[in-house]
Amino acid sequence: MKLRLLHKVAVVLLVLSHYEVAEGTKTPAKATYIIHMDKSNMPTTFADHLEWYDSSLKSVSDIADMLYTYNSALHGFSARLTAKEAELLGKQPGILSVMPEARYELHTTRTPEFLGLGKIETLYPESSLASDVIIGVLDTGVWPELKSYDDTGLSPVPSTWKGACEVEKNFNSSSCNKKLIGARFFSKGYEAAFGPIDESMESKSPRDDDGHGTHTSTTAAGSAVPEASLFGFAYGTARGMATKARVATYKVCWLNGCFGSDILAAMDKAVEDGVNVISMSIGGGTTDYYRDTISMGAFNAMAQGILVSCSAGNGGPSSESVANIAPWITTVGAGTLDRDFPAYVTLGNGKKYQGASLYNGKPLSGPVPLVFAGNASNSSAGELCFTGSLVANKVAGKIVVCNRGGNSRPQKSVVVKNAGGVGMILTNTEDFGEELVADAHLLPSAAVGQNAGIEIKKYIFSDPSPTATIASGGTELDVQPSPVVASFSSRGPNPLSPQILKPDLIAPGVDILAGWTGALGPTGLDSDKRHVNFNIISGTSMSCPIVSGLAALLKAAHQEWSPAAIRSALMTTAYTKYKNGETIEDVATGRSSTPFDYGAGHVDPVAALDPGLVYDATVDDYFHFLCALNYTSDQIKRSTNRDFTCDSSKTYNVEDLNYPSFAVPMETASSKSGGAGASSTVKYTRTLTNVGSPGTYKVSVSSEIPSVKILVEPDSLTFSTMSEKKSYTVTFIAGSMPSGTTSFASLQWSDGKHSVGSPIAISWT
Repeated sequence: MKLRLLHKVAVVLLVLSHYEVAEGTKTPAKATYIIHMDKSNMPTTFADHLEWYDSSLKSVSDIADMLYTYNSALHGFSARLTAKEAELLGKQPGILSVMPEARYELHTTRTPEFLGLGKIETLYPESSLASDVIIGVLDTGVWPELKSYDDTGLSPVPSTWKGACEVEKNFNSSSCNKKLIGARFFSKGYEAAFGPIDESMESKSPRDDDGHGTHTSTTAAGSAVPEASLFGFAYGTARGMATKARVATYKVCWLNGCFGSDILAAMDKAVEDGVNVISMSIGGGTTDYYRDTISMGAFNAMAQGILVSCSAGNGGPSSESVANIAPWITTVGAGTLDRDFPAYVTLGNGKKYQGASLYNGKPLSGPVPLVFAGNASNSSAGELCFTGSLVANKVAGKIVVCNRGGNSRPQKSVVVKNAGGVGMILTNTEDFGEELVADAHLLPSAAVGQNAGIEIKKYIFSDPSPTATIASGGTELDVQPSPVVASFSSRGPNPLSPQILKPDLIAPGVDILAGWTGALGPTGLDSDKRHVNFNIISGTSMSCPIVSGLAALLKAAHQEWSPAAIRSALMTTAYTKYKNGETIEDVATGRSSTPFDYGAGHVDPVAALDPGLVYDATVDDYFHFLCALNYTSDQIKRSTNRDFTCDSSKTYNVEDLNYPSFAVPMETASSKSGGAGASSTVKYTRTLTNVGSPGTYKVSVSSEIPSVKILVEPDSLTFSTMSEKKSYTVTFIAGSMPSGTTSFASLQWSDGKHSVGSPIAISWT
């Protein structure tokens, strides 16, 4: 969920109008570019690379200054240039690429109990090793005064930490401690695009004016705070996933978005500072790996042993909406908890509907008149309750029914209140189905699903004097079924590399309680003057830091594990079925979800600590993956900031990347009948590494379509020693199906104690 920043999953190239007017004359407009230099080919006439960068820039512009220089994610710099200057610079020797900066946006209590973290603390008490793990959070900054950053009982800051607590006029060195060990901000790209920061509107410091960054960092690693709640909702002890881990925050998102040059600089610095996990609830559109800023920065982090966890995006339930799809990134979708915040709508005809709300103010005294916003508006889109769209004398003293969409949910309640309404019923349309998201509205409100909304409107249109009342139901626990896949959670298939299944897994991301900024009320609206220490919000922005915190726990327990091994443990132990054997439900459809929705399944951290086997991957494995994509040496260097030349005598296959899941795209044979007589054969190779006790694992495969033959060779693997590796091959033989057909299966290796599962998604195009 996004509050003051835009919430839709999008990436926007910063292309301004062709000309800007300056002093009465037209001058070429400038934009920020990221310049990737081939440092190994620096001319010998320069003493160091910084001198070379400066000379290259000055050769095309006498007035341009470097915004940042980059040393890890890539070698190079960023600067404001005209399109012509960028073109000239790109033609110079030693320059790999000149990329227009991309703009990214945010993907925006009970969770530890739901995930069984109490069992982890019993089996693996958090030792001093856990407090040596550092989570770097790239987001909107931090509100350091919260008790969630209390460092009581923590040991001294790890000696590996090389970061800093940047001091500005509203952020002191004392803002950091042994929990919040570092805080930085990156604004040069943002200010280059929008001008100097208006410090009356936002803080030019690590301080969080938005709330999103404070929420994500405390979700990942907040200290335990008893008696936490939002207005009494979700009452209990609020704590992050890894309460002993350290937090370092990197503010890269501002009122008008998150900018690629700032993000890349922050990722560079996080690696230098010594973080162990990078958590980024930020995303954009899909582009080639050598053009993707986040992918580039993540590769460098992965190569230095840092796991990068990113949100999958809030573009669901549309297919191919998943973001952050590089195979070296852990991509996290969202599901629900077993907790609701019910609100009840009772109509004048006696019918009652359950919705959701976090309103805790003065309740309605009884039934009041009910009106549909579309009938009380001066706008053609009046049902959406846009600002100024409601006619006051038609809504005064009434409950107003507004449709979801177009503007923020809390904003609609403000529109109703300002027009004199006394309550709001927010009805889902087809785009949102039965998904309910609770908000801390400013007047009695209830969000209801599409079906309830249809019935409520039927009542309004059929009754000459419709009435209703709204009542809060507090906090309800043990809600079933749970989890379900959130409707907004972005889905596969992977739009860029269809043989790599994304998202990787899901974690709780709906109605999550965590820390909040003191600068804004819980709705994020300027008109909301309430101040809270905790807020409840939703989005893959919330599920991402949950996995980041769990990854920190695994890193503490298994310090030798690589980022790929940690991701594998989280994926192969994830679950896809409820205790009754039914598949996890998709709230968008009300039917069973698929691996395109949940990846490997819902995270199970207790099982992940002892996965038995893992699918590990090295930097070379990812090089071979890029070779299989037919990337040139130049494109590989732009993607990874490393030199690698594909061996022309070797055959590279995308299918052989050692990934914990299987995505199998098939081509539909060309005929009117869909080519039913044709068949395709595809082979995938995988290697398992033993991280448990010696044992023999046997494979089992379950498939929903018998016509797809899945053969695993060998069907048994015996491991005698720790870290021993064994490989196997999966052959898929499938007849042609109509384009758009999908089929799903699962593959599982078991020694009787461990179950090492992999989802299989087959699609025909």
